[in-house]
Amino acid sequence: MTTDSDSDSGPGPGPVRRFPPADLTALAYAVICAALLIWALVVTAMDTTDESMAGVIPLLATAPTSLLFLALPEGAGYFVAAVVVGTLINAAVIRWCGRALSRGLKRTTGK
Repeated sequence: MTTDSDSDSGPGPGPVRRFPPADLTALAYAVICAALLIWALVVTAMDTTDESMAGVIPLLATAPTSLLFLALPEGAGYFVAAVVVGTLINAAVIRWCGRALSRGLKRTTGK
């Protein structure tokens, strides 16, 4: 019994996988939100006056989902959880919308 790995052709490049634009858009959104979260945590940690408003930026970037978590008790863990959950939910919505729009485009163009 032979498998693909047993063939004599040697290890060649595998099939090229192309990601749909909806997946790339959702991934780019998640990366931007992660960068904003890291930036906000660093700026807040470096600020000694306790007047930093840097935490507002990641919350607004992940709104409206993250705004639901503002009712949770204060703390860095809850802030990070709100931004992470907001990012994941919004990225899933972006991916779903992108795939739905591309399906509609394929139907109208026949591709």
